Amino acid sequence: MSETSPDTILGHPKGLYVLFFTEMWERFSYYGMRALLILYLTKHFMFGDKTAGLIYGSYASLVYAMPVLGGLIADRYLGYRKAILFGAILLVCGHFGMAFEGPASQTMLVDGGLVVVRDDFYTQAFYLSLAFIIIGVGFLKASISTIVGQLYSEADPRRDAGFTIFYMGINVGAFVATLLCAYLGETYGWRYGFGLAGIGMLIGLLTFQLGKPHLLGFGEPPNPSDLAKKIVPGITKERLIYLVGFVSVFIVWQVIQRTSELGLLLLVFGGIVVGWVIWFSLAKCEPRDRDRMLVMLTLIAVSVLFWALFEQAGSSLTLFTDRNINMGTTFTAGMFQSLNPLFIIVLAPVFAMLWVLMARKGFEPSTAAKFGLGILQVGLGFAVLIYGASLAGPDGKVSIIWLALMYLLHTTGELCLSPVGLSMVTKLSVQRVAGMMMGVWFLSSAFAAYAGGLIAGLTAIDDEAAQSGLASLAVYTGIFENLAIVAIGLGMVMLLVSPFLNRLMHLDNVETQTKAESAAQSS
Repeated sequence: MSETSPDTILGHPKGLYVLFFTEMWERFSYYGMRALLILYLTKHFMFGDKTAGLIYGSYASLVYAMPVLGGLIADRYLGYRKAILFGAILLVCGHFGMAFEGPASQTMLVDGGLVVVRDDFYTQAFYLSLAFIIIGVGFLKASISTIVGQLYSEADPRRDAGFTIFYMGINVGAFVATLLCAYLGETYGWRYGFGLAGIGMLIGLLTFQLGKPHLLGFGEPPNPSDLAKKIVPGITKERLIYLVGFVSVFIVWQVIQRTSELGLLLLVFGGIVVGWVIWFSLAKCEPRDRDRMLVMLTLIAVSVLFWALFEQAGSSLTLFTDRNINMGTTFTAGMFQSLNPLFIIVLAPVFAMLWVLMARKGFEPSTAAKFGLGILQVGLGFAVLIYGASLAGPDGKVSIIWLALMYLLHTTGELCLSPVGLSMVTKLSVQRVAGMMMGVWFLSSAFAAYAGGLIAGLTAIDDEAAQSGLASLAVYTGIFENLAIVAIGLGMVMLLVSPFLNRLMHLDNVETQTKAESAAQSS
């Protein structure tokens, strides 16, 4: 397809823009709901901070874990387009389900003590809605990025630019949704914020369905005839997959209510995966590939700490903002989560140009050094917030500028680590396990999200302290100080050992091999 083809817009396939707007509205719905979730749990359902943090962490961990399974099903059976469509339908159900908030929970005096009384029906409806969203993201998330890649040949010079455009759609959706949904939900009622998120997902579903002709046949099932085979009378393999998807919703509905069991399951599964990767690296790989695999596993493990701290934005940092940031009368606590996508939109092109410029000058940081810089900056973000807290007023309120600076440092840290991590996996993985290692990279985010929920639980404060700005400020700054020390310390260690890790990556061999392959292909 040429850049001047009638099937292009601004030099890119029309299908890219279909996927851009589909992903934009899907991220609109996801981040719109995320901006309200921890506040909804603590204010509407009146869960304690620790329980709310664990529920949030469990939800986020499952959202990150499910695309591994959903992508596998799309790869082998369903095809990416059908997986996206099915996932979008589940997401619409989940987001609109969140809009049925029911009566607010209340405290009652029972046998001389205060207990929280919740409406069981609406509480279960809430958990079920989360389950629909989790499975929906599982089917949609991995597949939509894959179709973007299929629109371009491997040698197409527009490929990276196409992914950049697609990535901007994610952050535009996140930025707008966090502002609008958080404002509506916290100002007029939770149902309005969640309902708007649902409308966004519905628009995304319609956009994708109407734009099907522009996908040019990409994303279809690998074996349509096999998918149409009947397993039992009236049930084809395709219908069986959909049935399993709905059954999975009800399984997740139960799992998400058992946060401690989920943590144990993640720990056991993670131990098995890490053990297998280590065994494979030592027993099945040549020394060069062994070194690369072990370095990659080390950096993936390090990234877990980064994302666990970064995920505080949706939990403890939002509660801190609600209780201890001098927001004025215009903004609500959830709206400040929009700072991260805003900074990404502004800074992502700057970082992309910066790495290229530094590479040309010969002093671009290594992959391990970039990981160290990312973790260092997330620690510095908490350090900045602690300093701002030392300047708080007598009411325990902190100036908004310190929160903005923290989000800025967390975002620059993300730009040092997240895209670099994806590139690292594709560069260092042994080819026969490349897909699995990408799954391990995404699974690490699931572990990080659950760990983030545990960390958020450490900032839990009782109702009395929540009413006192100075009391809650003392709790938050104490935990944030520990997080800053750990992150800054690990970041410095990573910078110190990065030359050693860089040697173990054998990148000179990679570049030589790539040049040799290119020369062979051209001849």
